[in-house]
Amino acid sequence: MTYYLAKTDPDTYSIGDLEREKQTIWDGVTNPQAVRSIRAMQSGDRVFIYHSRGNTAAGVTGIVGLAAVRSAGRTDPKNPKSAVVDMAFLSRLDPPTSLAEVKESGRFKDWALVRQGRLSTMSAPDEFVEWMRARYPGQKI
Repeated sequence: MTYYLAKTDPDTYSIGDLEREKQTIWDGVTNPQAVRSIRAMQSGDRVFIYHSRGNTAAGVTGIVGLAAVRSAGRTDPKNPKSAVVDMAFLSRLDPPTSLAEVKESGRFKDWALVRQGRLSTMSAPDEFVEWMRARYPGQKI
């Protein structure tokens, strides 16, 4: 199982929307590096959902939930330069983990989340997954 992180503007699509709908087609990604990450996703992989804007009706900025990949990443039929993947809601992470907390840990300086703030979808390093498991001991991550 591989882990990823996907950012979303919660005013556009939030963890609450995913929880309510139970499953969605994750689309709208056009950055070539992020598209490669989506194309690499396989059924059974996990995705940390990150709200990219805070102080909105949907909540704060940070990692707010976890989703399961339900299909292989594939070309977006509406845009051949983009990719889509089916995701299903798994859980909320409460409280959310902020980017500041990730940075303050000092453990992820080389990770795209810290280095490339505008990148919307990326793989998550194993060390980060273990760090998150330690932060949420009651959650199945």
